[in-house]
This record gives sequence, C-alpha cells and structure tokens, in this order.
Amino acid sequence: MNDSKGAAPSRPAEKLPRKIYERELAKLHEELVLLQKWIVDARQKVCVVFEGRDGAGKGGTIKAITERVSPRVFRVVALPAPSDRERSQLYMQRFVRHLPAAGEIVIFDRSWYNRAGVEYVMGFCTKAQHRQFLVVCPEFERYVVDDGILLIKYWLEVSDVEQKRRFEARITDPLRQWKLSPTDLCSRSRWFEYSRARDLMLEATDTKFAPWHIVRSDDKRRARLNCISHLLGLIPYKKVRRKKVKIPKRSTKHAYDDQATLEGRRFVPESY
Repeated sequence: MNDSKGAAPSRPAEKLPRKIYERELAKLHEELVLLQKWIVDARQKVCVVFEGRDGAGKGGTIKAITERVSPRVFRVVALPAPSDRERSQLYMQRFVRHLPAAGEIVIFDRSWYNRAGVEYVMGFCTKAQHRQFLVVCPEFERYVVDDGILLIKYWLEVSDVEQKRRFEARITDPLRQWKLSPTDLCSRSRWFEYSRARDLMLEATDTKFAPWHIVRSDDKRRARLNCISHLLGLIPYKKVRRKKVKIPKRSTKHAYDDQATLEGRRFVPESY
C-alpha cells in the first residue's frame, strides 16, 4: 500500500479567489513547459490516470494541465464505450495501445478502471469479471512500471453536496448540458454503490509501485493547483538548457505584392 497515507485533509471554508488561482496556475504552467522539454530530451514515458465520480472535475483538471503544452507530448486519451469487437478482446487490450512511447506523457480521462467503477455498479460486467479485474490489475500495472513507464494515478474525490450542485448547474447551463448523461443521473441514485466500488478498488490496487493519490475536488481551483503541483513533484525532471533562437531576416528574393493576389478571395466577415 501507499507509504504516504495519513488523515484526510480538511476542507477549506472558502473557495480560492480567481486572481490567486490564475497567478499560481501561471507559475505551474511554466514548470509544465520545463517538464515537457525534459520528457522529450530524456525520452521518458509517463502515464497519468484520472478517475473519480461523475462531476468530480477530471476534465477541468486535465485541461488545466494541458492548455499550455504540446498535444504531441501530452496526449489525452478519453475512450468511448467499447465496440463489439473490442468487447471480445482481452479487457486491457484497447488501453495498452495508448500507453506512452519515449518522449510522451499520456493522460487517461478514465481508464481501465472503468471496470472497477461504472461497469461494476451499472452491471456492464459480471461480478466474476470485476473480481478478476481487481486481481489482474496490479499485475498489469507491475508490467507497465517494469517496462519503464512512470504510472501516476489520481482519484478526484467530490462530496455528495458538491456533485449535486454541479449536476444541477449542468441542467440549466447551455454550455454544460452536454456533460450530463443518463449514466451521470444514475450515479446520483447509486452514490453508496459507487463508494463501495471505490473502496474495493483502492484496497486491491493501491500498491507501492503504482499508488493512488486522492485529491479533494470540491474547490475546483484548489484541486487543479494541488494536483499539478503534486504531479510535478512526482517526476524527477530537470531544467534543460535551450539553444538561443534568432529570427532570420525576411528574404527579398522573388519579392512581389503578396497581398494583391488575395483580392477577390473569400474573406471571413470581420464582425468583431
């Protein structure tokens, strides 16, 4: 089990102000850019798994991590429901193909742990398949880690009250209505089934070589900052010296009026 266990942190009384959040996030983004350069130069392989209840803030946290870095280095994997063909394969098979190669950080927005959560609670897998997964999963992750992949797992823990508030906001906000699915609504009525599934998952898969890290996520801003800071602390990256860049002068060879040749083309109306 994870050696860094302790009492659950207390919940802050007030949400973090936006000004402080943006200031601290900018600092962390600078470090993520440095991390990116080191990952590429050192040809490292990192896999970050995000799990949690519906509405826990996984997508927002992942967006905060990736918004200032290259999608060619930080790859986000959010797989849809398996096809009929994929259901006939080994369960782990469709996830293995997305694991990182040298110079990549792969972030799973939900992962193979679907079987420990939504599949188990909603009856999309049998109890026998669930039990088998909890046995096989640590063996699979041992194989991943032994192959040189740094595997980091985060569980975002949202409270009952906050999840309800976020679901209600999704109902009324046209920009967030797409986030609310029938499965999300079922998850509200099955809160304690999901809690028991979480507990079984943590008991079986919180290992020394691939431990779970739990992030309190009722305050989205604090959760994102805490998670990114923690992620940076887990990866032993170093600042890589960059070559000085000098922008070359524009050559006037073959010069012509390259704006005149656009006359008569279809321009987007400048409405703003």
